[in-house]
Amino acid sequence: MIDLRLLREDPDRVRASQRARGEDVALVDSLLSADERRRSSGVRFDELRAEQKALGKLIPKASGDEKAELLKKASQLAADVKAADAERDAADTETQELALRLSNLVHPEVPVGGEEDFVTLETHGTIRDFGAEGFEPKDHLELGTTLGAIDVERGAKVSGSRFYFLTGVGALLELALVNAAIAQATAAGFTPMLTPALVRPQSMAGTGFLGQAAQDVYHLDKDDLYLVGTSEVALAAYHMDEIIDADRLPLRYAGFSPCFRREAGSHGKDTRGIFRVHQFDKVEMFSYVDPADSQAEHQRLLEWEKQWLTSLELPFRVIDVASGDLGSSAARKFDCEAWIPTQGKYRELTSTSDCTEYQSRRLSIRFRDGKQVKPLATLNGTLCAVPRTIVAILENHQQADGSVRVPEALRPYLGGREVLEPVAK
Repeated sequence: MIDLRLLREDPDRVRASQRARGEDVALVDSLLSADERRRSSGVRFDELRAEQKALGKLIPKASGDEKAELLKKASQLAADVKAADAERDAADTETQELALRLSNLVHPEVPVGGEEDFVTLETHGTIRDFGAEGFEPKDHLELGTTLGAIDVERGAKVSGSRFYFLTGVGALLELALVNAAIAQATAAGFTPMLTPALVRPQSMAGTGFLGQAAQDVYHLDKDDLYLVGTSEVALAAYHMDEIIDADRLPLRYAGFSPCFRREAGSHGKDTRGIFRVHQFDKVEMFSYVDPADSQAEHQRLLEWEKQWLTSLELPFRVIDVASGDLGSSAARKFDCEAWIPTQGKYRELTSTSDCTEYQSRRLSIRFRDGKQVKPLATLNGTLCAVPRTIVAILENHQQADGSVRVPEALRPYLGGREVLEPVAK
């Protein structure tokens, strides 16, 4: 949630942020009104309680008609205090509920618009000309089937659409990617983490995934637990309700976990293969920093993502995501999109978001800087979302005979294997 003092001091900035996101601007005024009622009812309650206490000191000293009158007044005050307390609680509850619905403030440099209004910041690598090489590229599913690496038919048989098996070299390729990603993150100073895949509601809500993203979240009604769509949730909630000493910052974690997404809004999109699936594994970077350092940390996370994709020898571009395509927690987001030859376009492979103080306020995570205790900033960045990375590797490094060249960076994690060869049918 955002700082309510900022809301009171500069509501136009918050309105502009909501407008840029394409979200409800009226929510700002509703929250301002509820906050005013919360503060005024709090003052009213405090005044009545002070009057009640003062009266309580007079009653024992009074007698006769005076005491009877004071007791009558005390009875009325008690009712007034109770009513004021209820009014204060109701206003506080309404304020909290409205505040939780408000998205983070958009960074002023974010391009305004919808999904297609991003700004391309840079491009890397060379897109292969398969025509010049004399063959038509196969898509990842055809390649994966030939290599004995991907089985979506049995995935659908066992679990339904958008599920799959990674088999043989496919399974080995996932393990190689995960180990290589964790090795890079560890070398950069991240603490490796294996995180829970099930979290409590306060963890999911605290990271902002029960708002606009709620339709994509799996919920276990019987246990009131949620399956995470990213280890960001568990990593953000790891320090929930804690105060961290400033000299421990930055704290950086690299989480590996399964991820689960309904993909409720993607019917008909990417139905072939393993690009958009309900379950996948991912290595996620997560940082806790002083808010003054969040923009610099955001650039560092982006550099680590670029280092990773460059090591896999993939052509990719970096985009500044437009305001209407930001998640509710992100003030700014950069995506790295790899070129997918058979789609003839760039597709998102990694993403990094600066969530400023938004998540830490919701999760009550603060840091102690001298005598001050204040919210810190949280940031997240995908290092390796496994299925999409496999898609990009298979398609970009395929060879005319259906084999796939292994990027040099992955070879030590695949027993020195340089090429993935088709298997006999």
